[in-house]
Amino acid sequence: MPVPSRRSRTLRRVYVKTPGNKNKILYKLRGHSRAKCSSCGRLLHGIKTGPSSIIRNISKSGKNPKRMFAGVLCGNCTKLEIIKRIRK
Repeated sequence: MPVPSRRSRTLRRVYVKTPGNKNKILYKLRGHSRAKCSSCGRLLHGIKTGPSSIIRNISKSGKNPKRMFAGVLCGNCTKLEIIKRIRK
């Protein structure tokens, strides 16, 4: 039975064969998905990804670009949204 902290499925299980010819289970962090544009679905540039323990240590200015709709819309969709709001 694994240690209680290893029982949840937040960590993925990787089976590894050791040099002593035994199979062991390694518990590794799962991959994190990249941020996507909410309008067109393209990947957003300049947005850091990773576990919250790593993101927490990045400065506020290093997490997102500093412009309107940063972290939500891509550059092209931002441009279209600004034009649409101005014309309104």
